[in-house]
Amino acid sequence: MGLLDGKVAIITGGGRGIGKATAQQFVEEGATVVIAEFDENSGQSTANQLGAHFVKTDISNEKSVNALFEFVKSEFGRLDILVNNAGVLMDSTLKKLESDQFDAVINVNLRGVYLCGKAAADIMREQGSGVILNASSVVAHNGNFGQTNYVASKTGVIGMTKVWARELGKDGIRVNAVAPGFIQTDMTAGMPEKIVQMMGEKVPLKRWGQPEDVANAYTFLASDEASYISGTVLNVDGGVVV
Repeated sequence: MGLLDGKVAIITGGGRGIGKATAQQFVEEGATVVIAEFDENSGQSTANQLGAHFVKTDISNEKSVNALFEFVKSEFGRLDILVNNAGVLMDSTLKKLESDQFDAVINVNLRGVYLCGKAAADIMREQGSGVILNASSVVAHNGNFGQTNYVASKTGVIGMTKVWARELGKDGIRVNAVAPGFIQTDMTAGMPEKIVQMMGEKVPLKRWGQPEDVANAYTFLASDEASYISGTVLNVDGGVVV
C-alpha cells in the first residue's frame, strides 16, 4: 500500500529535475499525477514514461492556470495535493539586473505560486482537505550574490506559505514549503566542474543533493504521515544553512 494511494496531485514543472523525481515517487506511492509543464516535450515525455497526465501550463498566466485546475476538477472530481515546483533563474548583480529580468522571475516563481495556490485552495476548501507544497530555496534564508530576483521570489514563497497555513488550516488544508540546497539538476548541469566541487565542499555532508532527496521530502509532507505538520519550511540542503 502506497503512502499516496487514491490521491490526485498536480506537480508544476514536473517534466524534469526535482519535479520529475517527485512525479515518479508520487506515482510509485499510488497517486494519480498531473504534470503541469510549460515545455511540452519534457512534460509529455515524462507523463508517458510514468503513466501520468500532462497539461501544458504557463503558471504565470491566470487563464492557463484556471484551465489546468478546471481540467483536474472535471476529470477527477477532486485535488488532494499541489506541488508548486516550477521555477526559473535569471541571475544578475543588481547593477546589471534589468526590470524585465526581475519581472520574469517574479511572475513564475511568486505570481505562479499564488495563482496555483489560490486555484487549488478553492477546490480543497470545498472538499475539506488538501495539501499545498511550495518550492522555496535555502537562499531565501541568507540571500545569495547575483540573485536579487530569485531570492526575492523564494523569500516571498516562504511568507505566502505561512500566511496560507494560518488561513487554510480551518478548512483542513495543510501548507508547507521545501527549501532545497545544492541539487544536481538540468539547471546546474552547465556549471564548470571546479565550481561544482567548490560548492559541494561548502556542504557539511560534502556532496550535492539529488532530485530524489527533495522528492522524498515532498512525498512525506504530502502524505498522511505529516498530518500535523503545517506552516513549516523543510530545508533539504545537507546542512548548508547551519
